[in-house]
Amino acid sequence: MIEIRIHGRGGQGGVTLAKLIATSRFLTGQSVQAFGLYAAERSGAPVQAFCRYADEPITNRNLIYEPDHIIVLDPTLISAQISAGLKAGGWILLNTTQAPEEFANDFSHSRIATVDATTIARNNDLGTRSVPIVNTALAGAAGKMLGIPLTEIVAALEHLGFKGTNITAAERAFGEVRLLDSPREPAPLEDFTLPTNTARGHSILDSASMAPPAIETGQWATEQPRRQQMIPPCNHICPAGNNVQGFLDALARDKTDEALEILLRSTPFPSICGRACPAPCMDNCNRIEIDGAVNVRQLERFAGDNGKVTLERRGARDEEVAIVGSGPAGLTAAYHLARLGYGVTVFESAPEIGGLLRAGIPEFRLPDDVVDREIDRILDLGVAVRTNHPVNRPALLELAGNHDAVLVATGQQALRDLQLGMNGVDAVVQGIDFLDHVHHQNVRVDGEDVVVIGGGNTAMDAARSALRLGAESVRVVYRRTRDEMPAIREEIEEALEEGVVIDYLTQPVTLHDEATGGIRRHYTLTCRRMELGEPDASGRRAPQEIPASDFDLACHRIVLALGQSPDLSVFPEGTEVREGTQLLGLLETPVFAIGDLATREGTVAAAIGSGRRSAARIHTVLSGESLPITEHADASRDVEIWKDEVIHADAMKLHLFERQAGTEGESLPVSKRRSTFDEVHMGLETPAEAARCLSCGVCNECDHCVTYCPEGMLKRVGHRLEFDYTYCKGCGVCAAECPRNVIVMSHL
Repeated sequence: MIEIRIHGRGGQGGVTLAKLIATSRFLTGQSVQAFGLYAAERSGAPVQAFCRYADEPITNRNLIYEPDHIIVLDPTLISAQISAGLKAGGWILLNTTQAPEEFANDFSHSRIATVDATTIARNNDLGTRSVPIVNTALAGAAGKMLGIPLTEIVAALEHLGFKGTNITAAERAFGEVRLLDSPREPAPLEDFTLPTNTARGHSILDSASMAPPAIETGQWATEQPRRQQMIPPCNHICPAGNNVQGFLDALARDKTDEALEILLRSTPFPSICGRACPAPCMDNCNRIEIDGAVNVRQLERFAGDNGKVTLERRGARDEEVAIVGSGPAGLTAAYHLARLGYGVTVFESAPEIGGLLRAGIPEFRLPDDVVDREIDRILDLGVAVRTNHPVNRPALLELAGNHDAVLVATGQQALRDLQLGMNGVDAVVQGIDFLDHVHHQNVRVDGEDVVVIGGGNTAMDAARSALRLGAESVRVVYRRTRDEMPAIREEIEEALEEGVVIDYLTQPVTLHDEATGGIRRHYTLTCRRMELGEPDASGRRAPQEIPASDFDLACHRIVLALGQSPDLSVFPEGTEVREGTQLLGLLETPVFAIGDLATREGTVAAAIGSGRRSAARIHTVLSGESLPITEHADASRDVEIWKDEVIHADAMKLHLFERQAGTEGESLPVSKRRSTFDEVHMGLETPAEAARCLSCGVCNECDHCVTYCPEGMLKRVGHRLEFDYTYCKGCGVCAAECPRNVIVMSHL
């Protein structure tokens, strides 16, 4: 009786190969068996098949432990251990490109045959390029090895329904198989004497007792798990360049100081942004697909308000940098340059520093003490400030001559007007000017009907401020729909809650003086209904007038909040102003425009990002050192693959996350808001909301992989994940159970 054991992987056709060999013998009248060893193994896992044939009836139904011959279908399974039990002088057929002589030392007591069945299968389109089906080719090679005529192999193929390229593959392998028919004589066994005077007996696994070695199951693997890291969408979209995932992870671990330290790497204004940022990170949060975005804005505020960090500063440098303007861009640049060791002086035309942070955002959204606290953090780094110091073109040239670099961060100071026919009257005021008057408490509108024209944050802030100052009514007139309003969504909702009326698709046309006596002058604002047409240059649908749709609004005051544009008069005529472009014609000193002056983006977060990038550019120009301009998630946790790609919800395993309602924090009741400039939002009491962060594409040590590894081949050592590739079979369970796509399978 001849017994053959076949080693392959699930899906390669090992059992079919056993049937082919058995059928070739059955058709000649012999008794045969062919069967596989089936278990709950995945496709690609190591499997075994068996074949017996004999002239007499076969009654043995056991597995084959001491085969006459062995066939190995997959090259990655070739090892000395694969021949366990093979009778001396038996054949071992290997699917490999190597010659049989190269395996003489590994299989010294066996006859060896090799054939490149993989290439033969691919050339005959058997299977796929990645998973070729090699069984019919190996049937031909086995026939040659076992002395079975090719005609009998072909007959077996046809009997089992194999035709065409399968027969071609068998014929080619029959002709190409290489045979080494000269096994070495087995070496005599050494005498073995059990040691005496031992303190203990030998374990049955003790190598000194000649026990067989442990099976290194990692040799079975066709894939291995690897750790990768991708870019969370919040990190990618953050205008300030914050490591959002990183500070949320710290808060989730109740490490508030660490969270603040992470934020302060990129922004000096976490408490300010935690109140005034439009939070595009929340609009792009993958958790929206489950139960709503993580409240990143309030968590940033929590870190800024509650964390304690001592800032580090590099050693002092000789270079001096001048910064014109003390808004968020200028102060951010000052912060980073000061931490790099530069001497920094900020020049501000107003009596106090802060720019738009100070006078453009009302206290019910951004209290003065918050602004003071975060500006003090910058001043404590040694930044000098000169207030009441406007800078015109000659003054800019003087600064360039007296400093090693100059950054101009004057924002967007040119206000957009609307010709209504009576713009010179005191009742028509710009939104930024109105908010500045509110800040300095030198405006009253009690009892007035106020109309605010515009749809951005300035319009909402002006409208809500007017209500708090005692206005009888406040209407916002906007020429598009609510969907197109650029204001922060929550600001719009809160304005409506407080009683602001918004007239959408409405265009102001003319203002008429309707003086009626008394202490106030009345005006009539004629407006026209609009409808949306095709998108304009901004990407929004352009409003178009509806004929004969005019109507009138009675009012006492008009607030124009139509946006601003940069005032470029400080630069030489024809200067191209954009971020990252060094301005020419100003001596040899590098001069850069930064913030809204250069980007026109119009948010605090965007200005912070511009200030940071510009500080890095100045540092590169002056020192030659390049600095990262965006904080990436921490890659110190033994990441093997850095994937510069944003991870979206469809790449996450969202079904593995439990639903958990978000936390908004307490707010002032609507009934109290209209009579006070106290801050509306109280903030979060705890950082528990951070635990809702999915940590998209970044390992947060959830240990799903460790828990679900069926073989215990994965361990955590500190922040490191360690796979034991000696025994890891590459089953892929860890990757399947990784919720955030950190573990991926890599083909060997």
